Amino acid sequence: MTDIVLTPSAAKRVAFIADKQAKPAILRLAVEGGGCSGFQYRFGLADTVDAEDCAVETDGVTLVVDPVSLDLVRGAAVDYVEDLGGAAFKVTNPNAVAGCGCGSSFSV
Repeated sequence: MTDIVLTPSAAKRVAFIADKQAKPAILRLAVEGGGCSGFQYRFGLADTVDAEDCAVETDGVTLVVDPVSLDLVRGAAVDYVEDLGGAAFKVTNPNAVAGCGCGSSFSV
């Protein structure tokens, strides 16, 4: 099983944002306590990949996840979706047993 996947759509969006901010195309996904379901996803551009990070690359863009967060998102896919409700990064997490309506928080 792949630890985590970054879709081409998400990679394209990260590359666009990183280019606009003159930063490396490295997206960090972290899981924090909170949100309406217990845990919430946090995204941000990173300057480097830490030695203990899980890192995957798609189309020249790197997705990094710290070891603690990886335990909660192992097997997940990070996508970028645009629809009538707006545009956002979306995590499809097979470990989540429940989530909130907006998709930004989950429970295991």
